[in-house]
Amino acid sequence: MASMANDSLVLAGRAFGSRLIVGTGKYPSFEIMRKAHEASGADMVTVAVRRVDLKARGPENLLDHIDKKIFLLPNTAACYNVDDAVRTARLGREAGLSHWVKLEVIGDEKTLYPDTEGLLAATRILVKEGFVVLPYTSDDVVVAKRLQDAGAAAVMPLGAPIGSGLGIQNRLNLQLIREAITIPMIVDAGVGTASDAAIAMELGADGVLMNTAIALAQDPVQMASAMKKAVEAGREAFRAGRIARKPYASASSPLDGLIGR
Repeated sequence: MASMANDSLVLAGRAFGSRLIVGTGKYPSFEIMRKAHEASGADMVTVAVRRVDLKARGPENLLDHIDKKIFLLPNTAACYNVDDAVRTARLGREAGLSHWVKLEVIGDEKTLYPDTEGLLAATRILVKEGFVVLPYTSDDVVVAKRLQDAGAAAVMPLGAPIGSGLGIQNRLNLQLIREAITIPMIVDAGVGTASDAAIAMELGADGVLMNTAIALAQDPVQMASAMKKAVEAGREAFRAGRIARKPYASASSPLDGLIGR
């Protein structure tokens, strides 16, 4: 348990106490969002640069409802090409949000799957400009390796389509990505409930990013609390090492030494 207490998520040399990253969209109110953030224990939240008025301040401004202790991770949501994604990342940095970016280059409007070719191109550009790039990507091993080679600080493969709540659809691919790269892997998108988050962590993910699963839950604050526990339990189970799967039963009590044998 002592080792778990020091088990921080380290991204680009910065340590985060929580391995759960949460979003800021779709909440019924700013107050519920604030309470959900607190219940999640997250110390990083992602904010869509194109959906926030970066200049305005006041009760209707999203940024004024995020705890100042929480690290802001700008994202390029709703960008469908390299130029828009790069421009949006630069805008977030110039506005003082951060030189970190959750990079999204969407390739399909229906599934919101990433344009991996554009994603690689945008990653290379932004890394050269000094950004810490965390790209949202497909669960493709080859693309993950190329993103690492391009200088990404982490890769963020989807568990399922954004906002679908379907849970982890391809466990094998996530395991293969984990084995293939040395930078952190953060599962992003598709989580629906706490068991999905636990599974992601049990597969070796270094963290989980989610928004819809918490924001649109019947009780977002309680769901945020559940997700916090699930991520922690999944991480601890991964580190503990699960037993091997076997096709047949294995008695819990050994037969050797039984009385009467």
